[in-house]
Amino acid sequence: MSLTIFFLRHGETTASRSGTYCGTTNIELTQQGLQMAEDFAEAYRSLPWQAAYVSPMYRTVSTAKPLCKAIGIEMQLREGLKEIAYGKWEGLAPERVAREFHDDYLRWLSDPGWNAPTEGEKGIEIARRSSLVLEEIEQNHPTGNVLVVSHKATIRIILCSLLGIDIGRFRDRIGIPVASISIVEFGIRGPLVQIMGDRSHLRLTLRQRQGH
Repeated sequence: MSLTIFFLRHGETTASRSGTYCGTTNIELTQQGLQMAEDFAEAYRSLPWQAAYVSPMYRTVSTAKPLCKAIGIEMQLREGLKEIAYGKWEGLAPERVAREFHDDYLRWLSDPGWNAPTEGEKGIEIARRSSLVLEEIEQNHPTGNVLVVSHKATIRIILCSLLGIDIGRFRDRIGIPVASISIVEFGIRGPLVQIMGDRSHLRLTLRQRQGH
C-alpha cells in the first residue's frame, strides 16, 4: 500500500465568486461554501484516513471541519499550506491591478514563479514552504490516505512541483476550482496523479456554481 494525498481546495468564498485576489485576507466561506464542505465529508467519510493537514485560514479550516468531525481526527494546521500572499493586490480585481500596478502585473503574468505580486510572494517561495509539509507527510505517513486542505495557487504550485512542470506555468497549466479534489498516489516511481480538479462529490446545484 502506498501513500495517497487528497488535495482539497477550500469551498466558495465571496472572493472566489468575484475573482478578487485573496491570499492573506482571512475570509470565511459563503453558505454555499459550507455546503460544499459538507458534501465532501459525506462523499469521502468512508475512506480510512490517516491524517488531515490544513492551512490555518478560516476558509480552509471550515472546509476540513466536517470530515474531521465525522471521522474523529484532529486537523494539523500548517503555515506552509497557506495561499500566496498577494501583497498590495489583496482584495483587488485583476482589472484594477492591471491599471495601478501595470509593470508588476505584466511581469507576474509572464512568470509568477520568479515574479511576485507587489510586495507579495513568488511562486518558488510557495513551492519551498509547501514542500516542507509534503516531506513531513511522507515521513509520518508512508502509507494510507492523507487529506491536505489548501488554496488555489498553492495546490497548483504543489502539483506543478510533483509533476515536473515549470512553477512559472502554474496559472497556465492547471485548473483547480473551488471545493475540487486532486488525488496523487506516491509509488515507487514517484507521484502519479489519479484525479485532478474533480467536483463530482458536490450536489448538482453547487457544481454549477462557477468561481475563480
